[in-house]
Amino acid sequence: MAILINKPNLNRFWEANTKMRNSNDISERHAEVSGWNVREVTTTVDIERLSQFAGRIWRDHYRPIIGNAQVEYMLANFQSPSGIARQCAAGYQYFWILEHDLPLAYFAWITTAEDQSLQLSKLYVDRNHRRHGLGRHIIQLAADYGLKHDLALLWLTVNRHNQTAIDFYLGNGFVNTEALVQDIGGGFVMDDFKMIKQLTD
Repeated sequence: MAILINKPNLNRFWEANTKMRNSNDISERHAEVSGWNVREVTTTVDIERLSQFAGRIWRDHYRPIIGNAQVEYMLANFQSPSGIARQCAAGYQYFWILEHDLPLAYFAWITTAEDQSLQLSKLYVDRNHRRHGLGRHIIQLAADYGLKHDLALLWLTVNRHNQTAIDFYLGNGFVNTEALVQDIGGGFVMDDFKMIKQLTD
């Protein structure tokens, strides 16, 4: 699924895509406007390419925060082609943003009916394309999707030592609600904050 979105404003995307196939689809049809190409990752080729793209971003960004050993462990278990495919089978949706077929960013989410929430599981932007508004647009895309599906909140986790990301999320309407420490095996833990953005009053 490919959707073209204007860089300045994602609202046109939603105006052009009012009918949803089901609670886990972004849209049923394309919005043919100039700008970024937001495409769902569904094929084996796309998954393999996304895994390579994720590896570049993670190694660049996370080595100073969690160290090389944990980066490689998490990539092998969660962002390898098999790891991404396993998550997709469990209900996660992966998307990336491309420009002229060049990947700029990727993100993933999953809905939880029990608490009416949308988890923004992944949000990563290539270092050469940061500060161009991509992260902010992804958050808006997720928030609009959540509202259209009557979800009450958007939430994510962020490493508690990743202050740049924490500040970014705070500046985009998230609040820090709790600390989470999750054992991920291999002698490693994810030492995170849970941050939420309320979508409804």
